[in-house]
Amino acid sequence: MMKNYLNQIIQGDCLTLFQNIPDNSVDITFADPPFNLKKKYNSTKDSLALQEYLNWCELWIGEMVRVTKPTGSIFLHNIPKWLTYYSAFLNKIAHFKHWISWDAPTSPMGKSLQPAHYGILFYAKDPAQTKFYEIRYPHKRCRKCNYLHKDYGGKKAGLHPFGPLMSDVWTDIHRIKHNKYRDEHPCQLPIHLLERIILMSTDENDIVLDPFSGTGTTAIAAKRLGRKYIGFELDDEYVRISESKLLQEEADSKIDNIWVSFYLDEITTVRNIDWAQLSQYYDIPEPIEDIDFTEIAPSNGKPNGYAPNRDKILGKLPLFS
Repeated sequence: MMKNYLNQIIQGDCLTLFQNIPDNSVDITFADPPFNLKKKYNSTKDSLALQEYLNWCELWIGEMVRVTKPTGSIFLHNIPKWLTYYSAFLNKIAHFKHWISWDAPTSPMGKSLQPAHYGILFYAKDPAQTKFYEIRYPHKRCRKCNYLHKDYGGKKAGLHPFGPLMSDVWTDIHRIKHNKYRDEHPCQLPIHLLERIILMSTDENDIVLDPFSGTGTTAIAAKRLGRKYIGFELDDEYVRISESKLLQEEADSKIDNIWVSFYLDEITTVRNIDWAQLSQYYDIPEPIEDIDFTEIAPSNGKPNGYAPNRDKILGKLPLFS
């Protein structure tokens, strides 16, 4: 049965569909479930009583852990309030790795502290076997002067040309706020958020499962990065949107044979182990201390296999011209 689910968005209730997925069979699971905040979903009641919501969550969280391989990881996205409950469930059946704070500033709400992040729980099925790759993101620069934001003092000689290793605080990815980039879904996530998660926890042809697929962001990220995907979605309209979008995508988010994540025309995430090969396509300042005011730039020529389909769709220029 599972082979019929590969690279498909399956319409139905996730608890029912999980029954067709064998134990220890997918490489990572990612869930962005309803927040139970009375948001407007097409087919989901988002206003359950507290205990009813928590009982339901414990069921699908248990299924996520069950189907994940010993080498795999489990990721859950939500507001901090619900993640505290999710972690209580997960601590019984999996192993805590990180609480990733995803920066998503909003306007102040009442007299409480201003909410400034969403959280992503990162758990391992078996910490001794977990697949994990260090990732890097670009140096942050002043838009006007192009100098590095951070003052590294006398340590510039030790800077990495592309950028620092990623911590568990992600301040470089933000919510989708412009309607022209949004689907008809109340909680759509940026695709490069999912691409980062997939790059750091999977290899090519690994299987990514999302039990609340929505309009297909996780599946699209997996397809772009040469991974297999399985999506469960209750709403048939969201399934239709997902399938339409997936038809426009290819496994092309790479430079030569190196999988990377793009946002528009810029690379946002690379795996640390890939930099030695990727660096041949860049002109790197010499001495490296000059990185303070001179950023790396693509070398002349386009590497083989680079085909930024998403840039064509968005009408953007490719990274290499």
